[in-house]
Amino acid sequence: MGVRGELFTTQVTLDNRSYFFNVKENRTGDVFLQVVESKSKNGEDFDRHAIVIFADDMPKFFKGLDDSLQFIEKDRKERAKKAEERKKAAVNKKVYRKKTEPEHKREGIKRTGKIHIVSKRPTED
Repeated sequence: MGVRGELFTTQVTLDNRSYFFNVKENRTGDVFLQVVESKSKNGEDFDRHAIVIFADDMPKFFKGLDDSLQFIEKDRKERAKKAEERKKAAVNKKVYRKKTEPEHKREGIKRTGKIHIVSKRPTED
């Protein structure tokens, strides 16, 4: 048995995080998986979080993990498909605009951007 009951360990390093997968054995002989996330806070300190999964619970844990991974993969494929459809629709879509008179020349009304109040009462001429 290794240091602190470690039987096996492997590390996955990403940009600012590292994940450690440690298979350990406790004093009573129970084997468990410890997953540790180590994240650099400011280049000096590390924020560490760990979860422990005992051997008896691993089938249920890995079933849940597998279900989650399948969902993520299915969702990723659906999103990629929708993005491709939107891209094709945007390429095939043509926009036609009808030329009209400028807005300020219509009906002889000068548009200044201010609010104009027009009375609907008939004018006496």
